[in-house]
Amino acid sequence: MPQDRRTVARLAHIWLALALVAVSVLSLATGPTGTSLWGALGKMFNAEPLTAMERVVLWDIRLPRLIIGILVGAGLAVSGALMQGLFRNPLADPGLVGVGAGGTLGAILAIVLGSALPIWLSDIVGNMLIPVSAFFGSWLVIVVLYRVSTRHGRTSVATMLLAGIALAALAAALSGIVIFLADDQQLRDLTFWSLGSLAGATWTKVVITAPLILIAIGASFFLGRGLNALALGEATASHLGIAVQRLKLVTILIVAMATGAAVAVSGGIGFIGIIVPHLLRLATGPDHETLLLNVALLGATILLAADIISRLIIAPAELPIGIVTAVLGSPVFLWILLRRRGLVDM
Repeated sequence: MPQDRRTVARLAHIWLALALVAVSVLSLATGPTGTSLWGALGKMFNAEPLTAMERVVLWDIRLPRLIIGILVGAGLAVSGALMQGLFRNPLADPGLVGVGAGGTLGAILAIVLGSALPIWLSDIVGNMLIPVSAFFGSWLVIVVLYRVSTRHGRTSVATMLLAGIALAALAAALSGIVIFLADDQQLRDLTFWSLGSLAGATWTKVVITAPLILIAIGASFFLGRGLNALALGEATASHLGIAVQRLKLVTILIVAMATGAAVAVSGGIGFIGIIVPHLLRLATGPDHETLLLNVALLGATILLAADIISRLIIAPAELPIGIVTAVLGSPVFLWILLRRRGLVDM
């Protein structure tokens, strides 16, 4: 049976990769402007020049959005899988330890207080103020969380969980205070950002975000054996030769890097980090050595699909992608809870 599960997981690599390619092509072809991907490809094949509209829409708008969508979906899903492996709880996700709340607080501070910055500093930071603030907000939570939960060189997962809940509540309270100071325009910006969107994707954000998320995902692939051993308990993992403390530290750093970067460029997008890893565990087994790649592929695919829906459902306007993922993810999450309690059979 384990061998069969591993075979299924490896076959899933292929099918999920093909699904991601198909959804990526559909994403490039989808938009309210009427610009045709196929027409542009035909021109390129025949060595004909693209129009200015085609270059702007396909190269400057849709392609960066596609890449950001893949990075964010994969980063959030892998972060969720790592958190579930670390806490040995299939219902864990990055928001559990306050990473998302810290990023939200950073973004809120940037939106509300950004106008108070000196003009010379605003010119330097430009449109990257909100993403940078969100990223450092996430990292600040992780630094505090690790310091609180680590004593005498050992990190307590239970303390980390409780401290994460407390830090998330504190970040939410501070966010509420800052929101109280916001004007009407800032409140609209805050609402749209908190619901998540890929509409602000640019090549600058791709260049800044891609190395962070790709390094985090690449590093996570080396943690599979350790997370498998950790599922048997910390003592057993130590006896198997796993450096448990280092595993915890690296896992938390990877989650902070991937989630912080994802939240910084897309805002609050829920359910990807909790639903995707759990569904794949049910389908292909809990082996992290094969699970993490499948999680990255499916997370990217689902987020791109949700983005396509968000662009089409009320076109030419755009529905925040966080609403779409919540509508799609909530019933699945409820099914998972009922299944774990034995209230449903399928």
